[in-house]
Amino acid sequence: MTSTTAPAPAAEEHRAARLITDRAEPSNVIVVVSLGVGLAQPNPLGGALWALEAIVFAAAIPMAFIKWGMRTGRWDDRHVGQVQRRKLLLPAVMASVATGIGGMLAFHAPRPMLAMVLGMLATLAVLLVPTALWKWKISVHTAVAGGALAMLALTWGPLVWLAYPLVGVIAWSRIALRDHTLAQTIAGAAAGTVTAGLVFAALTA
Repeated sequence: MTSTTAPAPAAEEHRAARLITDRAEPSNVIVVVSLGVGLAQPNPLGGALWALEAIVFAAAIPMAFIKWGMRTGRWDDRHVGQVQRRKLLLPAVMASVATGIGGMLAFHAPRPMLAMVLGMLATLAVLLVPTALWKWKISVHTAVAGGALAMLALTWGPLVWLAYPLVGVIAWSRIALRDHTLAQTIAGAAAGTVTAGLVFAALTA
């Protein structure tokens, strides 16, 4: 007869943190904010199609690049924890997002959709500064989550801000996994919220 032992609290905490980190990875959050802004357009179907374009260039292509890097041994995990490798990844993601913006400009995307993707690009540019200059691993997870909530709040109304504690939950998961410090998660959340929020507000005013 075999006996079972309950998982240690530390193991349970690690499992929960890993689940939150993986489910709230930037590509998934980008899908949510893209659809959230797209479906708020006067023509929701058209907005959803523009959301799909944003998802392809801001989420799908970057994730494909990350998976390619994992297969070729350029980085060890899907969240690219090494600062030196993030210095290579962020410009590549920015190039993909910029390509998507070019398509939006060429085919006259609704202003809020263009503003949303420009907010993403501006946030990536801000994150690149501490990563490249100071080799400081600012949190992309909390930056993207904070920026997404800011743009959704500006789209759907201030009640969306009530969901901001979710950014804190994501920050906890990154800290619990020892992928970031508290300062790195706070800086990421602030950078994403302020940068994406300001760009989106300015371009949709």
